[in-house]
Amino acid sequence: MLKILKLLKPKEWRQVFAVFILAVTQVWIDLKFPDYLATITRLVQTPGSRIGDIWMAGVYMLICALSSLACVIVISFLASRTSAALAARLRSMIFTKVGSFSMEETGRFSTASLITRSTNDVTQVQTFFMAGLQMLLKVPILAIGGILKIAGKGYEWTLATASALGFMLLVVACAMWVVLPIFSRMQSLVDNLNLAVRESLTGRFVIRAYNAEGFQTGKFSRANEGFTQADQRTNRAMAAMGPAMSIASNGLVLAIYIIGASMIIKAGPPSALLPFSNMVVMSSYAAQVMTAVKFITKVLPRWPRASVSAKRINEVLDTDPALSDGLLSEGISGVRGEVLFQNVSFRYPGAAANVLEDISFTARQGETVAFVGSTGSGKTTLINLVLRFYEATQGQVMVDGVDVRNYNRKSLYNKIGYVPQKAALFKGTVASNVAFGDNGRGRYSAVDVEKAVKTAQGKDFVEELEGGYQAAVSQGGATFSGGQKQRLSIARAICRKPEILIFDDAFSALDYKTDRELRNALRNEAAGATRLIVAQRIGAIMDADRIIVLDEGRIAGQGTHKELLQTCRVYREIAMSQLSEEELVS
Repeated sequence: MLKILKLLKPKEWRQVFAVFILAVTQVWIDLKFPDYLATITRLVQTPGSRIGDIWMAGVYMLICALSSLACVIVISFLASRTSAALAARLRSMIFTKVGSFSMEETGRFSTASLITRSTNDVTQVQTFFMAGLQMLLKVPILAIGGILKIAGKGYEWTLATASALGFMLLVVACAMWVVLPIFSRMQSLVDNLNLAVRESLTGRFVIRAYNAEGFQTGKFSRANEGFTQADQRTNRAMAAMGPAMSIASNGLVLAIYIIGASMIIKAGPPSALLPFSNMVVMSSYAAQVMTAVKFITKVLPRWPRASVSAKRINEVLDTDPALSDGLLSEGISGVRGEVLFQNVSFRYPGAAANVLEDISFTARQGETVAFVGSTGSGKTTLINLVLRFYEATQGQVMVDGVDVRNYNRKSLYNKIGYVPQKAALFKGTVASNVAFGDNGRGRYSAVDVEKAVKTAQGKDFVEELEGGYQAAVSQGGATFSGGQKQRLSIARAICRKPEILIFDDAFSALDYKTDRELRNALRNEAAGATRLIVAQRIGAIMDADRIIVLDEGRIAGQGTHKELLQTCRVYREIAMSQLSEEELVS
């Protein structure tokens, strides 16, 4: 929690200091209130007292009450403003940090956990910080001031107050001892709940198609039941504090009246006024002390959960990305669009064996290099090394003659246009999706967008949309078919006018006619770009300048389509499983 408090800016620390000053002022005002009450009690009981003096003391009491109310309002405003600013900064920092994570860090935390940490955990910290500013600064001062006031009036009242206070603190300590371990688990239970909901939403079509609603409902119910039980246990433990506080508070008031009554009887009628006045004042001070402790009991239950949330937030903020930025922004002069793999091997974090083994090849400017192989042969992993989503375990991956580890990642990505296996569209318009991102060369023009869509064979369906290029796109492109989403993703990559175009099985949802027309258009419009294509369909890569065949993470062969049919058994088996003899040689 202290590390998070260090994020406060000087302006916000000034607001915290102002809250502290106002809290001290409010406590001083609240402690003056019983003194005026005692004055009125004495005046009422003293023969010959003037009604004007009683009215004046009442006016002072009213001023104290209004001043205390004003302090509370200003404290609440400043506390809300400061805590909201801190929460906004935390969310921004987590979002930025997660954006810098590689696949390794994202997989370590899980998507569901990162969502919980940036929303629920931040809310827990914000709520505690706001309550702490409103109460924790004021309550200890009020409690100590009230006890000191009581201590000056007699040891009997002091002993009664100390006993009640000790009992209340013991109850609070016991409750904290019970709930602290449960609060430590609750945030991970929220993660599980978030994960169950997220899976049910993202996989809703598969769930319906397999009649698995009951299975997913059971999965959610188990996560929900676990969180509910933990929440109920904490609520039961904290619920016991309310009656205990009432017993201690009412018992203290009763003790004060009993002690006061005994003092009045002992003093006798002539001298009974002072003990009676003190009894009224003591009951008022005791009520303030008990109120202070009750306020503490409202804030303290939030501390364990806020502490756990702060720890989880710091885990994200303190994580150093496995992939650090290099310093170079350009490759070797005169080399453009060249990708070189030199004895590259790769193993996923925690895996027992390499996924790629001793991969070497060169893709030069303007070439089309395709990668083919069975499922799990390492095609996508190889592409991810060019994009530096992961880092090679051994060997070098070079772009334009420079190891990708030496590039500033922003500069590296400005050289690349990437189309992933699963087409990703963002909420906005067709134009905003095609012109997505920063290519380092300024904003895209409307002509660039239309030309890219035309090259990706999407012009016809885009212009038929209501609004055309300004047609709305929902989150994930839910209103588009798989082929339409792929063509818009391809258009987005083309619009960047990159040195290197990477297509990770990006033509799988296209029919053969559209596939062929798109590849022909690419050959004409992106002739100067190096094209790396991962494909399952042999028909989509037969005309590639070079085809690299992967088998269990190793290169089984490389060459043109005709060469591989003669020299590579793995390629020939894949090709013959998809095409006839006539189609293979045509």
